[in-house]
This record gives sequence, C-alpha cells and structure tokens, in this order.
Amino acid sequence: QVHLVESGGGLVQAGGSLRLSCTASLSDSSRLNVMGWYRQSPGPQRELVASITTGGATNYGDSVKGRFTVSRDNAKNTVFLQMTSLKPEDTAIYYCMANYRIRSDVVSEFWGQGTQVTVSS
Repeated sequence: QVHLVESGGGLVQAGGSLRLSCTASLSDSSRLNVMGWYRQSPGPQRELVASITTGGATNYGDSVKGRFTVSRDNAKNTVFLQMTSLKPEDTAIYYCMANYRIRSDVVSEFWGQGTQVTVSS
C-alpha cells in the first residue's frame, strides 16, 4: 500500500554534507503518519536516525543530534534528511520508514530499499 523511494546517498568526505530524500507513493495521504530514517551498518541492529510526525515533531538518535535535520513536505509525501559534519561512523545504509494507518485500529510500517551513505576519512 505504500511504496517508498529514497535518493541522495553517495560518497562524501568527513566533514561534508549530504541530503537524503524519500517520497511515498500511496493511495490516501491522510493515513500517512510518522516518517523517518533508520540506518544499518554491518551487523544486525538498525538504529533510529531521525523521525518526524505530520505535525512536525521530531526525534533524533543521540549520535546525530546537532548534525542532522529531518523535515518533511506533507503535500508531496516526502521526508528529507539533511546531514552535516558527517563522520566515518555515519557510514551505513539509510532506510526510509513510514507509518501508515491501514485500518482504524492498525498501523503498519513500510520501508524503502535503502540508500548507501559512505563517509571517507
């Protein structure tokens, strides 16, 4: 019901910046809720980077606070992640996530395919 397409990943030197975008294709925008970004380095854990509600309330992972900024364009069902002061430890696959209310009592998570961010030292 929700198809997420990410863009904007790539290779950047430490201290540089990148901007990720993720657009949701869906049937009913009013059912779209929280959108955000997670990342996964080699290993099993996927960690929260940042999330944002339709009202603009944000939440950040501790390791990116003060460096990354999440925003969204509700009219375009798009979430952005502006990353600055990038560090080699930010290297990961970044996944877009969206919460979508599929029924009045059920909210499901949908995920994008991921975009690689590599920060060289």
